[in-house]
Amino acid sequence: MAFTLPDLPYDYDALEVSIDARTMEIHHTKHHQAYITNVNNAIAGTELEDKTVEELCAIAGTLPPAVRNNGGGHFNHAFFWNIMTGDSMGAPTGALADDINATFGSLDALKEKFNAAGATRFGSGWAWLSVGADGKLQVSSTPNQDNPLMDCAEVKGSPILGLDVWEHAYYLRYQNLRPAYMQAWWDVVNWNKVSELYAAAK
Repeated sequence: MAFTLPDLPYDYDALEVSIDARTMEIHHTKHHQAYITNVNNAIAGTELEDKTVEELCAIAGTLPPAVRNNGGGHFNHAFFWNIMTGDSMGAPTGALADDINATFGSLDALKEKFNAAGATRFGSGWAWLSVGADGKLQVSSTPNQDNPLMDCAEVKGSPILGLDVWEHAYYLRYQNLRPAYMQAWWDVVNWNKVSELYAAAK
């Protein structure tokens, strides 16, 4: 079954404190839609067209570049929209907060490590917080539209937080200042959703 563009769980201007409405609209309706259109075209009429996007990620290393890149782009963006919110949440609580403190020392220390992963990703890509096979939290980055679910990922795991550091995600407001965008982005993280993903991954 063909993939379709998911609706956002908020209005385009809901994240204005960190990401402007015009960027959100272009990112969702143009960039994400293009990944969906391209992956649908790439898998049409093949044995891959009945697989979920997660199943495609799991075998990404064996797939043609058009499927890996665009399938990854679809998964990453659908994931990205859902771990943001216009309702300020401040900080995680409960088991996730405890694990962050135990693993990184503090939420600020996690942010520093995560931001460094994104800021030092050469070219385009993503920064991730994921739960590894050993159940431990880990920070990583991936190039292009790769993600930790992929069999070819350098650091594999179940993603619970991800940030798009492609220039199209931030250029209208932040121009070339990727670190400024990354710092501002923490104000729109949906920690409730991240906690749900964390619990499921554990």
